Formats: sequence, C-alpha cells, structure tokens
Amino acid sequence: MSTSDLAPPSLAATPSELWVACLCAQWCGTCRDYQSLFTQLQAEFAPMKFVWVDIEDHADWVDPIEVENFPTLLMAQGEVPVFFGTLTPHIETLRRLIQSQLQSDTPFKGDPAVWDLVTRLRSQS
Repeated sequence: MSTSDLAPPSLAATPSELWVACLCAQWCGTCRDYQSLFTQLQAEFAPMKFVWVDIEDHADWVDPIEVENFPTLLMAQGEVPVFFGTLTPHIETLRRLIQSQLQSDTPFKGDPAVWDLVTRLRSQS
C-alpha cells in the first residue's frame, strides 16, 4: 500500500470516535516498513479511523509541532487528544496502546499545540 492510499487524511468522525494518526515521512525506511503494520490494525479495529500523515507533504497541518522521531502517533477521542508520542514500530505495541486507550478515561495533559493539531487534522477532508 502506498502513502497515497491513506492520504490525504480525512479525520471526519463522529464526536466520540477514537482515531489514530501516524505522523511519518516517505523518505523514512522505518515509516515505510511500519505502514503495512499500521494498515493491518486499521482492519482489526474497524470502525476506528486510521490516517497516515506525511509530515513533509502536509507540513502546514503539523506545524508548529516538530516531529523528530518516527513513527509518532496521535490518538484522539473525538476532538480530544488522548495520546501523542513516538512509538516503537511494532504492531503489538500499537495494538496494546489502542486497547489501553479504549479502556482509559485519563485526560490528556500534553502540549496545547497537540489540541490544535487534532483540530487541523480533523478539519481536512
């Protein structure tokens, strides 16, 4: 599957739907390898929303956040971020993170710019 198969991302979702955005770059070998794993989980966790965001193709959506390590995941419950950070590129790690977020009601305490990123990504169609 190519990057274009998942982009441009559309995060239009029901207000409470959990969605996962992977922030990567096409030039990154780890990202290219990880994309097929990410897509596998998309099928496993349907109807959750999964999107692949190339930080260079969509830099205007990601700025001012600096993504320096890959893969970086952003998870949100509707409009509310629930996770933002770098993850080891293993399918089991992402699966466990998703499962834990589905069972969690812990509020996000991270950078306010992440809230803005959620809004920007969700507004793209």
